Amino acid sequence: MAEGANENIIPINIEDEMRGAYIDYSMSVIISRALPDVRDGLKPVHRRILYGMLDLGVNYNRPYKKSARIVGEVLGKYHPHGDTAVYDSMVRMAQVWSLRYTLVDGQGNFGSIDGDSPAAMRYTEARLKRISEEMLGDINKNTVDFQSNFDDSLKEPTVLPAKLPNLLVNGASGIAVGMATNMAPHNLTEVIDGISAYIDNRDIDIPELMKHITAPDFPTGGLIYGYQGVKEAFETGRGRVLMRAKAEIETTKTGKEQIIVTEIPFQVNKANMIEKTAALVNEKKIEGISDIRDESDRDGLRIVYDIKKDAIPNIVLNHLFKYTQLQTSFSVNNIALVKGRPMTLNLKDMIAHFVEHRHDVVVRRTQYELDEAEKRAHILEGYIIALDNLDEIIDLIRKSKDPDTAKEELIKRFELSEIQAKAILEMRLQRLTGLERDKIQKEYEEVVELIKDLKDILSNEPRRMEIIKTELLELKERYGDERRTEIVHSADDITFEDMIPNDEMVLTISHEGYIKRTPLVEYRTQSRGGVGSRGAKSKDDDFTEHLFIAKAHNYLLIFTEYGKVFWKKVYAIPEGSKTSKGRAIQNLINIEQGDVVRAVINVQNLDDEDYINNNFVMMCTENGTIKKTPLEAYSRPRQNGINAITVKEGDRLLNVSLTNGDNHIVIAKTGGKAIHFHESDVRSMGRTASGVRGVTLEGEDKVVGMVCINREDSNLLVVSEKGYGKRSLIEDYRITKRGGKGVKTINITEKTGKLVAIKEVIDTDDLMIINKSGITIRMAVEDLRVMGRATQGVKLIRLNENDEISSVEKIERIEGVEDDSSEDADENNEGAEPNNEEKE
Repeated sequence: MAEGANENIIPINIEDEMRGAYIDYSMSVIISRALPDVRDGLKPVHRRILYGMLDLGVNYNRPYKKSARIVGEVLGKYHPHGDTAVYDSMVRMAQVWSLRYTLVDGQGNFGSIDGDSPAAMRYTEARLKRISEEMLGDINKNTVDFQSNFDDSLKEPTVLPAKLPNLLVNGASGIAVGMATNMAPHNLTEVIDGISAYIDNRDIDIPELMKHITAPDFPTGGLIYGYQGVKEAFETGRGRVLMRAKAEIETTKTGKEQIIVTEIPFQVNKANMIEKTAALVNEKKIEGISDIRDESDRDGLRIVYDIKKDAIPNIVLNHLFKYTQLQTSFSVNNIALVKGRPMTLNLKDMIAHFVEHRHDVVVRRTQYELDEAEKRAHILEGYIIALDNLDEIIDLIRKSKDPDTAKEELIKRFELSEIQAKAILEMRLQRLTGLERDKIQKEYEEVVELIKDLKDILSNEPRRMEIIKTELLELKERYGDERRTEIVHSADDITFEDMIPNDEMVLTISHEGYIKRTPLVEYRTQSRGGVGSRGAKSKDDDFTEHLFIAKAHNYLLIFTEYGKVFWKKVYAIPEGSKTSKGRAIQNLINIEQGDVVRAVINVQNLDDEDYINNNFVMMCTENGTIKKTPLEAYSRPRQNGINAITVKEGDRLLNVSLTNGDNHIVIAKTGGKAIHFHESDVRSMGRTASGVRGVTLEGEDKVVGMVCINREDSNLLVVSEKGYGKRSLIEDYRITKRGGKGVKTINITEKTGKLVAIKEVIDTDDLMIINKSGITIRMAVEDLRVMGRATQGVKLIRLNENDEISSVEKIERIEGVEDDSSEDADENNEGAEPNNEEKE
């Protein structure tokens, strides 16, 4: 007995058995669970949920059904796994922060971005979203293959017809065995534009496609910081996309600074992020934050970080990016099933496979419709024969003993097919009326026309491609929307720079510190002879202080009062229209509290050795120190800025100019004297030096400004605090050595008050004069006539008692560019008067 039993035992090598079993398991996970199909972008569970919901009839225009009912349907018919697996998958398809274009319309508690669990399936309800019907449309027209379900009792689709390019627009993620996939979502409008471009030109390259599909577009918005990872992902199917929260620095009415976050990176749990940030603040790993509040509500997300008084908001924000999930990365790994095999796909591959699938669907749908039309035409032909021989057929049917005999007689007598004969026998008597005959004839003609059209589609590939394109454009019209995720170029993003046209931009920086760039063409579109166009209006008492033209690839060197310099590429300055306010400069650079921007220099190129070694940065401080440093010392941009000059205590940086080594320098003092010397008198020195004496101060003197003369037709303009001013020729100021006391530039009296400003001007410049009382007045330089150096000047503006001029800014008028507040200035121009008064 024992021997007989042993005969059925087959000895197997355990290593082979384990290998075989593990490979079978791996293939099952890869193909039937974890990876999406390249054609419809769905894993089996999602496909079964959508198909099960279609089966149940829970369409977008039908009432919701309990989630438990839907889960039971999917579980019992197609997906014999855990109910939570099905429910969790369905919930995710309904979460607006999980999918860029949700496929399920949920009613009830479907969880939150804070990681809260959804309510149990017995409480929630669901139905299909309208966009899901684009995934399922035409499924009953033999467009896709069906397979038996787990118990062979039903059929389920192996793939959906998917008019929607779901893999690209919604992405996917999954962990299989030995491989994983992580595909980013994209914007539907961009994706359809990209697919249309591919249909028009199959040889299109990826950089061309990227002009349409610019970058991933995440459901939670935020920023993509840097473009290199996006480019790699599109070109190779693998890349690391850096995501940042959308954060603004704001100042409250009480003067308290706050960082306000309104969008967070994709797949970040908000509550966890805030909790971890609070722990880092408590552990002193992040400093400068006094409080964190989550003020999110049904209108949107809002996280507030209160900044301590002595902290620099931009540095705090950079620390938040560095240590918390306000900055995180999305590692793109485009692995999907192509004909049942996992493959890594680039952007063009994904589009090509989708178009191939849609082409297959269109062919199969057209063939199905053709077969149905031909069947109908065949029956209609039978009807027409019957109506043409009505009396004979009625007589024949009446004489037949049973339906089968009648059918055979009809086939024999009129050469009909069995289908036609059966249709005639089942014909209702009302179809025998004259009107019905016309209807049948008309329907037959229409069906014949349809058959002709369908055959043309099947024989004409360009027409099929046009159908795919038209259907996609209808989708775009119906569901297309704006991008949610903004692309921000990081400082070292050279690759993106290649994609940015080096156009001319008008840069404006306001007195209050708002900066923006506007394409020059936007200014130049106004016809000649117009009244000028209104520019930025940021605040009632704000105006444009710096206005100049720069190319998009130029660098801006931004110098502050404390002697620091920051770099910014022109294209990294936020773009704004002529009338927009611009962005606060502290949002762009890590400027300390209390520090202000003193000068902005536009530099063409920091890579040209000849240019950076033969141009100099000339700086002047309030205590009369002057310093010249080669531009080369500032040619290595750093994110957090560097010290441009060592400013001694009690001193501050006043003016900065770019010189070519052959300029003339004039420095003026509050006491009414100015010194004029050639810049060769100032030796070149290192970046951290504090400079040399430019002018000797007398008594309570302070320097009011420095000008570098580099225009042949320049004059010197000086203004005193009681409103007197004038223009003088540069030649009136004799050249001396630097460090002297200078010569009289305006005759200072009790009536004129101290000197407040010196500017190098030409006739086409404008002046913006700001009074301590807050009134701003604009005037043209050409209205001031040139007069002698030692004169008192003329009264520029009439001041109210106890009012004084606080500062004067020069605005260069640029051809075709009208800047802002001429209208604002007129409104405030109560203190101005005509300049007829002249005293010497």
